[in-house]
Amino acid sequence: MRGAKSAKWVAGAIIVALAATACGGSDSGSDDNGGKASAGSFDPNGKFSVEVGEPQNPLQPANTMESNGSIVVGALFQQLVDYDAAGKIVMVNAESVDTTDNKTYTVKLKKDWTFHDGTPVTAESYVKAWNWAANIKNNQTNSFWFSDIAGFADVHPDKGDPKKQEMSGLKVVDPTTFTIELSTPIPYFIYKLGYEVFSPLPESFYADPAAAGEKPVGNGPYKFVSWDHKKKIEVAAFADYKGPDKAKNGGVTFKNYTNLETAYEDLKSGNVDVLRQIAPKDLPVYRDDLGDRAVDKAYSAVQSIVPAFYTKQWKDIDPRVLQGLSRAIDRDTITKTVLQGTREPATGFVAKGVLGYQDNVGGDVFKYDPAAAKALIKAGGGVPGNKISIQFNADGGHKEWVEAVCGSITQATGVACTGDSKADFQADLDSRDAHEVKSMYRGGWVLDYPVNANFIRDLYGTKSDGNTSGFSSAKIDGLIKGADAAPSLDESVKLYQDAEKEMVNEMPAIPLWYYKVNAGYSEKVSGVDYAQDGDPILTSVQVKK
Repeated sequence: MRGAKSAKWVAGAIIVALAATACGGSDSGSDDNGGKASAGSFDPNGKFSVEVGEPQNPLQPANTMESNGSIVVGALFQQLVDYDAAGKIVMVNAESVDTTDNKTYTVKLKKDWTFHDGTPVTAESYVKAWNWAANIKNNQTNSFWFSDIAGFADVHPDKGDPKKQEMSGLKVVDPTTFTIELSTPIPYFIYKLGYEVFSPLPESFYADPAAAGEKPVGNGPYKFVSWDHKKKIEVAAFADYKGPDKAKNGGVTFKNYTNLETAYEDLKSGNVDVLRQIAPKDLPVYRDDLGDRAVDKAYSAVQSIVPAFYTKQWKDIDPRVLQGLSRAIDRDTITKTVLQGTREPATGFVAKGVLGYQDNVGGDVFKYDPAAAKALIKAGGGVPGNKISIQFNADGGHKEWVEAVCGSITQATGVACTGDSKADFQADLDSRDAHEVKSMYRGGWVLDYPVNANFIRDLYGTKSDGNTSGFSSAKIDGLIKGADAAPSLDESVKLYQDAEKEMVNEMPAIPLWYYKVNAGYSEKVSGVDYAQDGDPILTSVQVKK
């Protein structure tokens, strides 16, 4: 999906306004200054470039949990539903998704949709794709997203080989209809169907899934052209696309950068057209440099530092120690100085702009107080070794704020703190996945769907794919289970709010601040907007002649 498309790990130090998503982009024909631009001012076949990094994994929809791969997969694949500017469900590839009990959902597809190879998108395209992605043998990063579906344990057991190849909860009724039966009712399940993991796959995928990840065939507004690893990925507008967000341009080049400073210099010189973020070094000047082409916009993401609970240092740690470290961080000063007012101090674990966000859920836990910080750390038995490190990716503009956070902690408590830099986001994520983090890591999480469950269950549930820290709490898991069993969306959201309040007592992470898109674009393009997940809405960009 174009907007709230993926609660993914965020590469850069970049909160997203509730901009239109799959329906994103204006059809008014207005230029950047609000004036009317004539249709002849733009080249419908013109291509533009976007700053990205190298995706961590092959471009398979269920194998992407980070922003560099997600923006590309989101361009190539479309899902059943998306969300409008108010977070309401919008049907896209689905004609309807109906349920009477929150347990069994009937999906009817819109007719005449095709993949980029010309083959039809059918009910089987979805059912077979989801069964393949859920199968433990296929080693997909986001396989746990299918765990709500009845029969998931048969294809994805905790140990050993799968007992079956298909989940019992998925049934093809006819070429354009299928049903989804969940193991237990979940009132917000339809919201999850807008995440990229629930994309369909063409029949050609299964002949060689690895090759398909290098040259994907999707059903989205753009079709794959080429991938020159660590240099660029090219996609072209798909002329037969049937969705509401048909591209107003001819295609996109996703241009690889290993540092944001270089990307910014390229933007100023016209060598790249759209940035997703500005490096801290350039935040003081980018508005003056770019003028009306500078972007400063909220989106739904939160930055945290996360203990690696599988390490000797944090295993069985008293949460008061983490509360103390939280109180040692001067969020107000760091966001105003190092981050130039481009972030807002976090007061909870759930990002702004999603259902169930609650202000100041943490109370004093997120307020700077050196005396209270030292008292909490002492009461919790102290920081093991009296030193910590924070792992981060060097290509994301994080060095400056990591150093500031470390300085604040050390000054307030005497606990030594250093940054642990990884070369790029791919290396950072690989280290997390392999449980090789030495102490803590930088965690930035952006919504997959606009419900608070996405920032709680999908990140801190014991078995969730987003949980790379080893955090596990029977109490939190129980609260998650209770919220999922609620009879209505409103009641589920309320129960997840209760779970978030309990998380303050357990401290699975230390939230720092809410994100903003601080970015910009070149004089070559118009109609540039950013969605709720912080990504530029690619299809709305127009290329000037």
